[in-house]
Amino acid sequence: MALPESTSAATNRREFLKSSSLAAVGAGVLGSLSALPGAYAASDDTIKVGLIGCGGRGSEAAVQACSTAGSVKLVAMGDAFPWQLEDSARKIKAALGEKPDRFAVTDDRKFVGLDAYQKVINSGVDLVVLATPPGFRPVHFEAAVKAGKHVFMEKPVAVDAPGVRQVLAAAAEAKKKNLGVGVGLQRHHEAKYLETIDRLRNGEVGEIHTARAYWNGGGVWTRDRKEGMSEMEYQVWNWYYFNWLSGDHICEQHIHNLDVINWVKNAYPVRAQGLGGRQVRVGKQWGEIYDHHAVEFEYADGSRMFSQCRHIEGCWSSVSEHVQGTKGNADISSGIIRSGAKTGRDSEIWRFKGRGGNPYQVEHDDLQASIRAGKPINEAEFGALSSMTSILGRLCTYSGQMIAWDDALNSNVSLQPKEYNFKTDPPIMPNAEGWYAIAVPGLSKVV
Repeated sequence: MALPESTSAATNRREFLKSSSLAAVGAGVLGSLSALPGAYAASDDTIKVGLIGCGGRGSEAAVQACSTAGSVKLVAMGDAFPWQLEDSARKIKAALGEKPDRFAVTDDRKFVGLDAYQKVINSGVDLVVLATPPGFRPVHFEAAVKAGKHVFMEKPVAVDAPGVRQVLAAAAEAKKKNLGVGVGLQRHHEAKYLETIDRLRNGEVGEIHTARAYWNGGGVWTRDRKEGMSEMEYQVWNWYYFNWLSGDHICEQHIHNLDVINWVKNAYPVRAQGLGGRQVRVGKQWGEIYDHHAVEFEYADGSRMFSQCRHIEGCWSSVSEHVQGTKGNADISSGIIRSGAKTGRDSEIWRFKGRGGNPYQVEHDDLQASIRAGKPINEAEFGALSSMTSILGRLCTYSGQMIAWDDALNSNVSLQPKEYNFKTDPPIMPNAEGWYAIAVPGLSKVV
């Protein structure tokens, strides 16, 4: 499966906004869009939202989805675990305190279990927020599109190549059905990134030949096994540390930075190679994932992206993206463009000084405004292909091999279980001492 011609980030938001009435979104006139006659086909103009996945990010996304202009209500919630759903409901209700009518989830619309997603989809909602562990995303997205629902889904949208292909197929169906699809790569809705990348794509630093992308930090939470949990329940609960659920932190977090470089390049890598390992975060609680990855991605024009992501405390930290061109360079994350190869303040030729709303909120504003205007945004394609970029990186670090994009994308290696059931075994099981097998470069087969 080669890279589709239509996957150019030219379906990017800036170009879409230029050609539609949604250019008004950035000027803060969302309210006028909600009043367009016939812009939203429903019995009234209320967008009924269902939340699938009630963790921290899901709870925040639900609040943001219910904080847009126009009439919107959260009417259904679903999660694998009852305690997480109830905790989320309390937090969302409190966060929407000034607009209590926007929380309208009754007890009969609170669904628990691994099949809760379908019950939320079938509960009469118009838009679903998909915020479960990423491994579930392709199945949930496909089901939502099949049911004709608008979707906001968190990144990454898949953790393996079969999942990416599943999302791409569902994305095509969503376009046919004129469904709105937002993806939680919120930098596409951040004024600083929009203007900086527009300048770069218009040649302000010349031809870009080198890029650097970082997500280096100390790592995130772990969750202890609760008494009586099955192995499947424990892995879903501590999902970040199992590849079939998270794709490793190169997918779960570093996707943001890789996506930015793809966006700048208006392209996706053709091959990659890299190295990684597990040096500090080596306990059982960290499951099977690595604590560091370094990948060199090559694009068709010969340019390179050098990427790093690390989960080790006490080391240099950076979450940023940078490019070097024939005329200058840019710190994209800071909104700075400089002449030549220098990095000092005296070499700056432009610095972003504008304003912009919280991109986590703006991405929901833009999605719902587009739905109300009858011109829905669909971000699923670049979300899937940037997810594939991070998956390609993981395949390279786990195997130690140079891997071509097409070979990775066409791989039939699936990380998913045959059945989503708490009583069955997950794809990876611990040994008798409770340890999980770790990928070994040079030995592990990944494609």
